[in-house]
Amino acid sequence: MKIVKLKASQFDNFASSHRYRSYYQTSMYANVMSKFGYKCQFLGIINEYNKLVGATLIIYKEVWRKYKMAYAPRGILFNYETPEAIKEVADLLRDVLGSQNFMLLRMDPYVPLSIRDIEGNILNYNENGSAVIDNLTSAGFKYKGENLYFETEKPRWEALVMLQRNIEDIFQRIDKRTRNKIRKALGNGLAVEKDPNKNINKLFQFVGKKDSKPIEFYREMVNSYESDIEIYYVKIKTENYVINSRKNYEKEVEYNEALAERVQDLSLDEKERNEYLNKKMESDKLLTTYKNSLLRSTDLLKQKPEGIIIGGAMVIKYDNAAYIFTEGVDEDYSALNGGALLRWHLIEEYNQLGYKYVNLNAIVGDFQNKDPKVNPFIGLNESKLGYNAIVTEYIGEFDIILNNFSYNLYKKMNK
Repeated sequence: MKIVKLKASQFDNFASSHRYRSYYQTSMYANVMSKFGYKCQFLGIINEYNKLVGATLIIYKEVWRKYKMAYAPRGILFNYETPEAIKEVADLLRDVLGSQNFMLLRMDPYVPLSIRDIEGNILNYNENGSAVIDNLTSAGFKYKGENLYFETEKPRWEALVMLQRNIEDIFQRIDKRTRNKIRKALGNGLAVEKDPNKNINKLFQFVGKKDSKPIEFYREMVNSYESDIEIYYVKIKTENYVINSRKNYEKEVEYNEALAERVQDLSLDEKERNEYLNKKMESDKLLTTYKNSLLRSTDLLKQKPEGIIIGGAMVIKYDNAAYIFTEGVDEDYSALNGGALLRWHLIEEYNQLGYKYVNLNAIVGDFQNKDPKVNPFIGLNESKLGYNAIVTEYIGEFDIILNNFSYNLYKKMNK
């Protein structure tokens, strides 16, 4: 075998049909990263019959003197199941890239290791995935391990909602708490709209706080992926918010007054009166909540009669699936459950369009620790797994040292 450089069109042609394909392993992603200080190469692996059997995008930077670090996001695209072939590729990488002042190559192939349910129980285990890990480590790749959190460049765990069912069936399989959040969001006058102009200025207000990427990065994503990317916003329709808030308040007032009459009914025994009293106390709390909601919605209608955007998401359409690349909601309005409605809208829309699944993006692999002090990401998991998602666990991240001398010297100089 040998390693050659590929043109972008050659690479895309090969990558688009590979079993481990990903929207990261595309010339579109290379275009984005090239605008932010990275250089990009498309490499091909040619066998003895001069046939292309592997390929990868690598992005890289000079980090010390003229020495470079490289990363193959969700790559290399190759058949990892033959130990001898992996060993040969590893040697080629050391020879070819090492001679070009590359010190290290990092990669995280999009190879699934297991499929799990929302409790983390294994539904399907990929024995080939386990063999891939063994083959790579035997060839000299350093394995980062089966990490549970966000210790690597890309998440090792993702939540997927399968769409090839009737939408009513999908909704009924959703966790009850998540269904209630969706209903409450609709009751609060929320709606989700696709932005035909794909303007990310508003979106960045919600996602920029949790991400180190500049706003220009998201603009380049839109420019590069073009028709394969969509922007969605969740919006409070303030007039509907007032109408629904008033309905909830008036309905609860009527119920509360009926309970008050029952509490004062002397014909009831003490047990029955206590039961009604407890219901009355719960209704009193709800009345306060609904009254505050009515006051807030009325104030918002005065300030923003056209409505107010409170969250959004960027979605990449790739390989007949929809991937939530990033999402965010204004924390001041988190109680309105805009995030829950946003995800549900995407599930509805892409189900109608005939897509295979919606990828809700990263979760963590810690399913046992429900205490936020132990697992600070438990809320993240619950917000996504509540859609009756399945969990895909990938094999993880690997490093291969391409030039031992320069890399060890670099580590010593840059502790």
